[in-house]
This record gives sequence, structure tokens and C-alpha cells, in this order.
Amino acid sequence: MPPAVRKARAARAPASRAPRVGFVSLGCPKALVDSERILTRLRSEGYEVSPTYEAADLVVVNTCGFIDAAVDESLDAIGEALEHNGRVIVTGCLGARPERILERHPRVLEVTGPAAYEQVVGAVHAHLPPRHDPFLDLVPPQGIRLTPRHYAYLKISEGCNNRCSFCVIPAMRGRLASRPIEEVLREAERLAAAGVKELLVISQDTSAYGADLRYARGTWRGGEWQTRFIDLARALGTLGVWVRLHYVYPYPHVDEVIALMAQRRVLPYLDIPFQHGSPTVLKRMRRPAHAEDTLARIAAWRRACPTLTLRSTFIVGFPGETEAEFGELLAWLEEAGLDRVGCFKYSPVEGAAANALAAHVPPEVQEERYARFMERAAAISARRLAAKVGERMRVLVDSVADGAAVARSEADAPEIDGVVRIAHAGTARAGEFADVEIVAASAYDLAGRLV
Repeated sequence: MPPAVRKARAARAPASRAPRVGFVSLGCPKALVDSERILTRLRSEGYEVSPTYEAADLVVVNTCGFIDAAVDESLDAIGEALEHNGRVIVTGCLGARPERILERHPRVLEVTGPAAYEQVVGAVHAHLPPRHDPFLDLVPPQGIRLTPRHYAYLKISEGCNNRCSFCVIPAMRGRLASRPIEEVLREAERLAAAGVKELLVISQDTSAYGADLRYARGTWRGGEWQTRFIDLARALGTLGVWVRLHYVYPYPHVDEVIALMAQRRVLPYLDIPFQHGSPTVLKRMRRPAHAEDTLARIAAWRRACPTLTLRSTFIVGFPGETEAEFGELLAWLEEAGLDRVGCFKYSPVEGAAANALAAHVPPEVQEERYARFMERAAAISARRLAAKVGERMRVLVDSVADGAAVARSEADAPEIDGVVRIAHAGTARAGEFADVEIVAASAYDLAGRLV
């Protein structure tokens, strides 16, 4: 059969069934939310979602382009989809640099950038026309989600106004664009009504929420709320679900949310990307609030809310990082005593200002510093978790298998933090809360028994 004929036939699903779209979602939770929105739209138009390449009529790959490793993973995923299916649309952060994709994979059908919902749906329409029956195509009010039923990511804004020297996200996703607070709260309300027990608030800079809208007012549940970080936290705290705050920069107004945590209105958990502990490195990174005395802030937060869990990420081997500056980081980490810590070795990203800095740290030195950092972080984590043995706490069960359960406490975000393992699950059910007593601890995880 001539290639042109094969392509024409492949462009439309058989009349006996709905068109099927495969979906590969890479990168951070913000990209996952983008994928959920695209899938919700496609599903509402009658498309089916295929779990395999072979059963799909075409495949959408939502890419990440934050660091070189993520770019490589995205390019490999596109190649795999092309190999097993042949009809691929590419979107996401790497799509902001289409030349990188087309240079390696010129056969892709179309490339769009991040958060380009309409363009992606339009590309699917062009290459796989929909067959829509409004009486049969039912989509739940909370939309199509890629997370388990009991938790969901709530994206409150796109883009970022910061200009950190190692980051190209503003170039990919644009400046801060906040969603009006009434829109966010209505989505949160729908999710809670659908059985979601944990909302994970995400954005590029959660602390800056609403600044671009001049903190515009909105109405929800008969009350007036401003489009701002603290109002959002207060409103979400009325829904009766766990509310977990991610990507919070340590601006002074963040102090206001600690009182809500002490009152148990939102989870006593803050995800703050500190990135380093040396003032000189932070200045080269062009980090916002780099001059803040973060150790004093952390101490004040813990006095106000002793159960507060702090998680963060750091970069070692940043261009110009000296042994003395790395020592400052280790000392800062020890004094801060953060509960959950992630670490990356600096990786040049095309277009990042940090690439022009002199004296890049050799890979072998980066590796050695990474190992020392993680060893110190593991020791701190082990000490803090050991102090929890004997405590009783409420956990959210993620899975039950072979008579054992894996759950998370208030201190554990899904997929990035530790877990609470329950050897004898008893009546525990996935997606439900359970009460446990902590009986053992390791460097990153806890063991509990049902009470």
C-alpha cells in the first residue's frame, strides 16, 4: 500500500469506535495538571484514552525541558512513541524549543509549547478528527485526572516573574499569570465533592499568587476573597480536606500562613525551594529574597507551629561554588534541620544566564559534594524521624497490597517524600484516612501499626 494511502487511513479512527489518543506526561506536577486539562477536553469531545501505543490512533507527549537530563528523557520518550505508534504530537516545556525536537525527530506531526491547551486540541482535531456524541460522552465535573482518586494537584497560576540565573522557565512559560481566586476555589470545591481528600497547591511561585492581578477580589460561597496567597490558604482551609502548599518562596508575607497551620486549617507543611545556604551563591543565582535571614525565619515558624514540616531542594556545584561556599551550605542545612530535602547537581540549560558564569565546577567535584550533601541530609532526616517513634498520627492510605499498606502522614507529599508503611493493613483502605502509632523509623520512612 502506498505510504500516502496508509497515512490517510490512519488519520481517522474506524467508524465503529471512538478515536483513541495515547498520552505520555513527563516532568513536574504543573505539567501533569496541563495533561489533565488536555485529556479532560479531549474526553469531553468523545475521544478515548488508550493505555498503550499500539491501541492509540495517535500519541501526545507532554515534555519537560528544565535540565539536560529532562530534555534527554523527553526526546527519548518522543522516539519511543514514534517507534511504537508513528503518529506523535509534542507539547510542553521542550516544545518552546521546537528546533531541538525536530532536529532529532522530524517525523512528529506537530509541536506546541507549554500550557498550549487550545493548540494541542486543535492539532489532535487536525490529525484525528473527533466523533462526538453529547448523549454518550460523559465527563465527571472534576474532569479527567492522572492522579489517584484521593489526591489532586491544584494549579493556581502559570509562569514566573523571577529571573533566577539557572532557570529558563520564564522563557518557556512566560510571566506570572494567576487564575482568579473564585475560579480556583470552584475547582477545589468540585474536587473535594468528588472525594479528593488532599489538595496539593502548585505553581511556579505560589507566594506571588495574584500580584499580576493586583490581588483582584472575587466572590465564593457568598463571601469576598482577594486573589492572594493568604486568602487562598484561608479559603481552602474551609473545605475539610488536607491542603498542602508547594513552591512557596520565603517572602515576609508567608509568615501569615503559619498561624493557619498551627490552627490545623492547612497542613503544617511548606515546600520552599531554598536552593543554597551561601549568600554569595544565592546572589549569583539571582534568587528572590536571597538577602533574607532564612534561618531566623525558620526558627520563628517552628516556634509558632512546632509540628511544621519543611521540605526543600538544593543545587550543588553551581558555577563558581567554592569549597568554603559549599561548607556554608552544609552548615546552613545542619542548623535549619529541614525534614525533607532533595538535591541536584548543577546542569547547564540552554539559554540560562548561569552558563556564562566563570569557573564551572568539575563533574567529579560535583559528584563528591552531592554525596556529602545527601549523607548530611539523610542523617538529619533520620534524627527527625526517630523522634516520631511512639507518636500517634493520622495518615492517608495510598495503596494496600498483600495485607500491607503504604500511607503518608501530614509530613509526606506524594512521590517526593517518605511514606508510612503498615505491615498489617487490617481494615485500612486505599484512599481513606487511618490512625496509626509509629513503631519504627529509617532515614526517610516510618513504620506504623493501626490503632
